[in-house]
Amino acid sequence: MAGKPGASLTRAQLVIMEPPVQAGAKPGAKLATVKFQFNPNTLALSKNTEWRRNPSRLADETSMPEFVGSGPRNLSVDVLLDATATHDNSVETRVEQLLTACVPTKKSLAKKTPASPWVRFEWGTSKTTSFDGVLSNLSVDYSLFDVDGRPLRAKCSLSIEEAGSDTPGQNPTSGSREARRTHRVVAGDSLPQLAWREYGDATAWRVIAEANDIDDPMLLAPGAELLVPAMEEAR
Repeated sequence: MAGKPGASLTRAQLVIMEPPVQAGAKPGAKLATVKFQFNPNTLALSKNTEWRRNPSRLADETSMPEFVGSGPRNLSVDVLLDATATHDNSVETRVEQLLTACVPTKKSLAKKTPASPWVRFEWGTSKTTSFDGVLSNLSVDYSLFDVDGRPLRAKCSLSIEEAGSDTPGQNPTSGSREARRTHRVVAGDSLPQLAWREYGDATAWRVIAEANDIDDPMLLAPGAELLVPAMEEAR
């Protein structure tokens, strides 16, 4: 459907922000805004729910599923960067800005609570695809170069995972902070990251390591199930 006559085209952008100072807080100050030259053709939004079901002994019946919880929203978007008209460093500059969202901020490192920035994809008045989250994956495909090797065109594929504001240490099934819970490891997980999500303190990773007999906090096997002690045990 065509827009209103005379209306200006709204450009999509990615806002990069300081991570929250503690679990349950809002993101901090804006670090950068990456303005995209071209709006994406498509946006892919997903959200999953988790159910638990006990096996039934009867072949023609199934047991009643038990709702465990809902997962975060995940947004996938491809954006095109192009500098064929200017032959400048704008493609590399924007890619470097996006890469900063994948590493801990200087402020979080100074506080010894390393955490990467939070991000928010913004495009006009859209609300379902605009939420605070983290850049869980960034892939860049360069397809055109200048005579000196400078990238002139790139397709950037971004995956943004919604970051909630749950109280740290909250058990989604019991509602009690005193209960222990488990966490299934996914690729890219580390104990400092898990400690930050659970306790709001990345330095509390040793509590999780001791509970699971882990020597290397950065080397976790995807699919492994970890026991996460209650917040009281992390103090």
